[in-house]
Amino acid sequence: MKTSFLTRLCLAVAAAVLFVQCSSTPQTRIEKNPQMFTKLSPKERHLVTHGLICEGMGRDAVFLAWGRPDSVSVGVNRGRESENWTYEGQQPVRSMNMGLGMGFGGWGPYGYGGWGPYGFGGFPYWNSGTSVSYVPYTAGVVEFVGGKVVSWKSTKR
Repeated sequence: MKTSFLTRLCLAVAAAVLFVQCSSTPQTRIEKNPQMFTKLSPKERHLVTHGLICEGMGRDAVFLAWGRPDSVSVGVNRGRESENWTYEGQQPVRSMNMGLGMGFGGWGPYGYGGWGPYGFGGFPYWNSGTSVSYVPYTAGVVEFVGGKVVSWKSTKR
């Protein structure tokens, strides 16, 4: 099935937009939300620009510093409603692959993969190499009570 130039162009643009959205930084979030940033205290502005959070910050400050959470859960903490923002990351894991197998096809009067009177096939081959897979992990959790950070945990950045 052939794809048109326009279809390929649209897919490339969509991939670029997705990449740009995934590469959000504190600076890009501040640039997109200047009113939110100006409402923060000087201490919070300093922390946010460095991607840091502290107890007492509001949701807007945490959003600017760490971005949109991957999941939000609600519950109760000491009789008060709480909200947890969870951030996920991807850890690359490398592995070595090795294998032995049999190939099919060969040379013969029928060309590649021919099984004629002069063709042969079934070559053994050795396969090895590395591969990378990505394992999800919890990169950070922020707990809000009354709209303010009461606790947070993060992997080292």
